[in-house]
Amino acid sequence: MKNHSLFATLWDLRGNPRGCVYTEPLWGIPYNLYAPYISIYMIAIGLSEQEIGLILSISVGFQVVLALFSGVITDKLGRRLTTLIFDILSWTVPAVISAIAQNFWYFLAAGVINSVWRITHNSWTCLLVEDAREDQLVDIFTWIQIANLFVGFVAPLAGLLIGIYSLVPTVRGLYVFAAIMFTTKAVLTYLYTDETAQGKIRMQQTKDQSVFSVFGEYRGVLRDLLRAPHTLYTAGIMVIIAVTALIANNFWAIIVTQKLNIPEENLAYFPFIRSAIILIFFFLIMPRINRLHFKLPLVVGFIGFVASQALLITAPQGGYALLILSTILEACSYAVCYPLVDKLTVLTINAQERARIQSILSVGIILVTVPFGWIAGTLSAIDKDLPFILNIVLFAIGAILAYIAGQVAEKKPVIEATAA
Repeated sequence: MKNHSLFATLWDLRGNPRGCVYTEPLWGIPYNLYAPYISIYMIAIGLSEQEIGLILSISVGFQVVLALFSGVITDKLGRRLTTLIFDILSWTVPAVISAIAQNFWYFLAAGVINSVWRITHNSWTCLLVEDAREDQLVDIFTWIQIANLFVGFVAPLAGLLIGIYSLVPTVRGLYVFAAIMFTTKAVLTYLYTDETAQGKIRMQQTKDQSVFSVFGEYRGVLRDLLRAPHTLYTAGIMVIIAVTALIANNFWAIIVTQKLNIPEENLAYFPFIRSAIILIFFFLIMPRINRLHFKLPLVVGFIGFVASQALLITAPQGGYALLILSTILEACSYAVCYPLVDKLTVLTINAQERARIQSILSVGIILVTVPFGWIAGTLSAIDKDLPFILNIVLFAIGAILAYIAGQVAEKKPVIEATAA
């Protein structure tokens, strides 16, 4: 087993990559236990689909400002301290609010506070990758995905609890459990990591500057970013992934329960299937795919996403067979695309300005994503299929972008490293 590239990387991890990867299940398990039920939990409390979409769009709007300042905050406070503070604020606090939620305003408050994750995502990513070995990047990101997938094997427990205690009490309990686990994860990550070398440099460089002075330097960083087409293609692919994930995460349970008439307690079996397929794919297929240039795997992955969404919207009531096939296709596509895009994001960013470039990219992605929560909610109210037809269009665009980015990379040796 130790000869497998993934396990070899896991045993070989040291320092910050070890501290970030080993503690990740403490976030992934609680989050993924309640995540499939968020939208139907809101509906059970009394929210409409339009209100759910409005909360999503307002929350994403707040993320614009927070993402814009995430690079500055990460540079001034350091990657490690920023991650501790904003992990607790962005995950523990909203989980507590959601656990006691009574109406729209509770969920809106939780969504707005959760928007702070844009800051900790920036700092945590820097903490994870800045002192990591480049040859381990794909495997590191694969293990992050694996850590968040193991919950699929305990997810049926959530379904059983819903069958016994009903939806609302169970989800409230899951949120309380999540708050405890999120806090534990934040503290352990802090204890088992050190400030990165680049983080120390940026803290020293910015210690006598005000936040707005550091922020004023974004102009030059943005100018350099716009001159890097390979980074812009990667950003376009990131936008596609962000919007489609927003739609799938919040409206999949609605179409499955309200159109296909799948009982709520059976929803947890699909994360189980999804996790199993992704794990099999990671261990058996991804080591071979990692040897290929990224263009073909990404294009095929996006085409697989298109097929999975098409199967979802054509499934009949009670159509478990097509729904399972859709889940399998989506899982395979996820396993191909996400680690490759994560690695592309790391390797196409200037390491000396990683925090601020990630901040700018996040803002751009959010600005494009903002309307889609409301749009998807409105579309779902008209027809449960429409949000996923929109996903089909977006995934098709993603395949085109992946192909173009691959063509550019093949012509420019400087980008060949991203395919390693």
